[in-house]
Amino acid sequence: MLISFPNINETLTEHFKGGEKAVGTKSVTFDGDKIMIGRLEPGASIGPHAHEDSCEVYYYISGKGKCLFDDKWEPVRPGVAHYCPKGHTHSLVNTGDEDLVYFAAVIGKS
Repeated sequence: MLISFPNINETLTEHFKGGEKAVGTKSVTFDGDKIMIGRLEPGASIGPHAHEDSCEVYYYISGKGKCLFDDKWEPVRPGVAHYCPKGHTHSLVNTGDEDLVYFAAVIGKS
């Protein structure tokens, strides 16, 4: 199955999970799994949240930021990935001066 992200409208969600500013997403959902392209403008963030019934992976395409995994902050940049297994908590902050763009997949109940 192919997913054409250029043909999907971006949805802006203000203060996602209690974060700052808005997150833009182009997403599709299949049987509880979600596949998306996400975008955080400079200074925007996704608030800390737990994945009780799902796991999530981010692959960073452009920009820079930091990702909180449980209690540890880790720098993110293009070409690296972040994995949040079921039962763990994470957050994402754009610390750069350009959009932080990433591919993400939430597997399991979201």
